[in-house]
Amino acid sequence: MPTSMPDIAHSADALQEGKLDWVGMGNIELPLLLSSKGMNDTPVTAKADAFVSLDREDAKGIHMSRLFLALDSLSCEQTLTPATIRSVLDSFITSHEGLSHSAKVTFHFELPLRRASLLSGKQGWKNYPVVITANLTNGQFNLELAVDVTYSSTCPCSAALARQLIQNAFEEKFADQSLDHASVHAWLGTTEGILATPHSQRSVTNIKVKLDEHCQEFDILGLVNMVEDELKTPVQAAVKREDEQEFARLNGQNLMFCEDAARKLKALFEAENYPDYYIKINHYESLHAHDAVAYAVKGLKDGYRV
Repeated sequence: MPTSMPDIAHSADALQEGKLDWVGMGNIELPLLLSSKGMNDTPVTAKADAFVSLDREDAKGIHMSRLFLALDSLSCEQTLTPATIRSVLDSFITSHEGLSHSAKVTFHFELPLRRASLLSGKQGWKNYPVVITANLTNGQFNLELAVDVTYSSTCPCSAALARQLIQNAFEEKFADQSLDHASVHAWLGTTEGILATPHSQRSVTNIKVKLDEHCQEFDILGLVNMVEDELKTPVQAAVKREDEQEFARLNGQNLMFCEDAARKLKALFEAENYPDYYIKINHYESLHAHDAVAYAVKGLKDGYRV
């Protein structure tokens, strides 16, 4: 039995020389314990992508197992925080001394949050897709948090057209009658009275925010709450009839095109003074077979682009 095993990545010549931006692994299955402001440490099942740059032009390859073992140590021995992520990236680079000067890692997972109903006091679980991305280059640490928030959007145009039909029906019904409060009240409670409703659809906003490099903790719950509070119509978990009625009221009082939703969130993130942000609004139309989409970014020279 040989006393040592060959290390081709270290000893063999590259078939063709040249630097590579990123080399590593994708979709590494990784249970993690997430630490985030306002929450107990939460177990999540993540998929991780781990990379280093290959800066030595004649190197055959990198040592992928070293990336994997650093992530395994994070999974088994630590919680996921900005500090532990930076430590992992440091270990990626130090374990590739002479080969790499940059490192990058991405964690994809769904975060379960307990959400209260609108009126009834019931609670239920909702999953929020989250992506945390970090890179370390020449000592510069960059950290990004992305989350998808699902909400309901009711079309202002459709609402106006529905109101016109209701007005026309009212005119036809009571044109030759003296108005009687009880009769009108009863008529408004019939399908003849409210003969049209505006179309609405499940909608999703994809949010990315750049965090300060000195950030000490994530605040995923705070970001989700901020977005849902601004849009007013987040999709619900547990729902009783009073919650459904309140949801209908909120939709009626917060009519919005995709442009409205994008502008509301843009103003919100400007006020919160994030270093950078990216917003994509997706209204999955019930009227059309296509989607209504809007984007907004902060507009920094080297920032997010659409």
